[in-house]
Amino acid sequence: MTVSAYCLAFALSGLMGAACLASAGKTQAGELNGVVELFTSQGCASCPPADAELARLAKRDDVLALSYHVDYWNYLGWVDTLSSRANTERQYGYARTLKRNNVYTPQAVINGQDHANGAEGDTIAELLGRLAASGNGLTVPVSASRSPDGLSIAVGSGEGKANIVAVYFTDESTVKIERGENAGQTVTYHHAVEALETVGMWGGEAVTLKLPASVMSARPGRGCAILLQQVGHDGAPGRILGAALIEPETPA
Repeated sequence: MTVSAYCLAFALSGLMGAACLASAGKTQAGELNGVVELFTSQGCASCPPADAELARLAKRDDVLALSYHVDYWNYLGWVDTLSSRANTERQYGYARTLKRNNVYTPQAVINGQDHANGAEGDTIAELLGRLAASGNGLTVPVSASRSPDGLSIAVGSGEGKANIVAVYFTDESTVKIERGENAGQTVTYHHAVEALETVGMWGGEAVTLKLPASVMSARPGRGCAILLQQVGHDGAPGRILGAALIEPETPA
């Protein structure tokens, strides 16, 4: 694998669900206009500007920003402390959906339908606007809320079929990178995905789900995103129809 602005990788594998841990926090639902998923690595010299852009997006109220740390840079001398094989498999799934022969970092996938260099904020904004204007934005209302009894998810009516996916992430993770292309840097990563799991299915009619309190965890700094996402016959992730965010609980 050559070290360049884009990291290419060529192994394909299927999506794998991960154990879904829980979060607590303020609910923000029905206000999102788009989802940006960044595929990044602590070992990629081109990624810090994209990580900074993702941090900026994570502070917006109208965009759901998630960061997936991939593991195919790990052999270059620094093992990304936030990386997982599941994150890499999700990116390869998007490669199939987008009809690409390879993957790269930093790649930002927009609403599951298009992609751009994750550092190019203007391009990401243009894609979000273009998808919304063409009717391919977040068109199905999704909301989520937490209570002592568990996590409640409500999906409105619409057209099509999709999976209801819970994505758990760490709000902020500060890492001192000791080796690799970013050796010597200390970077704070935002909304780094820990796990995701399909928790239900949607067939166009309004549906309400509730996850039991036993899956909830009150650990400060953990957030939860709900994605209403179409999935291909091969399990590859596709268009995101709706989304909601439960922000992390802040320490007392």
